[in-house]
Amino acid sequence: MKFYRLVLGILTVWRITHFFQAEDGPWDIVNRVRRLAGEGFWGKLLDCFYCLSVWVAAPIALLIGENWFERAFLWPSFSAGAILLERVQGAAPRIPPAPFAEDRPNEQDDGVPGTKKIGDDRPIDSRSPDE
Repeated sequence: MKFYRLVLGILTVWRITHFFQAEDGPWDIVNRVRRLAGEGFWGKLLDCFYCLSVWVAAPIALLIGENWFERAFLWPSFSAGAILLERVQGAAPRIPPAPFAEDRPNEQDDGVPGTKKIGDDRPIDSRSPDE
C-alpha cells in the first residue's frame, strides 16, 4: 500500500465523520438528518465522533485496501487517524478566560488576606492583638 492512500483515507474518514457529527450542512440537511435520527441508535451514533468514525472508516477501508488482511488493519487505522485529527483540530470546548479587574490605586494592599498597609507601607496583620 502506498503512503498517500493511507493519508487520503484518514483525511476522507475525518472529513465525512466531522461533516455528519459537527456540521449542519448546506440548507441544514445534516441537522435535519440528526433530528430524524432521534435519540435511538442512529441519533447517538451521529452525536459521537469516535463511534461514527469507526463506521465511516469501514467502507473507506474496503475501497482502499488491496486484500482482506490490509482492509482489516486499515479499518481501525483510519478511525484512529481521524480521531487524532479531530483532537489536533481543537474540537475540545474552549474555556473562556476568567474575568479580571484591577483594584483602584488607593485600595491596593500587599496581596495577603487579612493585612492592610499603614502610612509607611509596612503591612500590619489585622488578626494580631497588638494593633
